[in-house]
Amino acid sequence: MERNELYPIFLKASHLNILIVGGGNVGLEKLSFLLKSSPNATVQMVAPEFLEDTLELASKHKVEIVKEVYQDSFLEGKHIVIACTDKVEVNKTVYLDCRKRSILVNVADNPPLCDFYMGGIVTKGNVKVAISTNGKSPTTAKRLRQFFEDVLPENIDDLVKNLNEYRKTIKGDFEDKVEALNEFTKSLVHKKE
Repeated sequence: MERNELYPIFLKASHLNILIVGGGNVGLEKLSFLLKSSPNATVQMVAPEFLEDTLELASKHKVEIVKEVYQDSFLEGKHIVIACTDKVEVNKTVYLDCRKRSILVNVADNPPLCDFYMGGIVTKGNVKVAISTNGKSPTTAKRLRQFFEDVLPENIDDLVKNLNEYRKTIKGDFEDKVEALNEFTKSLVHKKE
């Protein structure tokens, strides 16, 4: 059986310099997805032309629009790059340039040219759930996201905040705190008899 071996992490996108190469529909989708989760992300977008919707969205966030053809100099100081032009050769060039510089890169709709995938995301206050199908089925990730949006209660953020306050009152070392929190929260998990 095939296994998903991706390592999930939650990035502080506002601390990183992100480049999106491409100004079409996919570029807009990638930018929208990023800003929905991380509205304070620092992003530069490079393309010869952009959709009006992209320009409008960019103007409301920390997104720099550069109307130029991609060159490797745009990678200077970048941590993450997303290539989503409609030109296969440009996307591959971006990928190869990033690999030379050890910059994490995602080439849209081309899993072999991706260091990471952007999965489905559910956010309820401080709780965030990311869903991956190992790049195999974005539709499945979308359906799972809808499922978790329905299943996770709206007040889950209150629980997180209350547990954080409770954690501050617990005496002892790390192990003592973990044991106390495990005991306190075990009723949240319904075990099958």
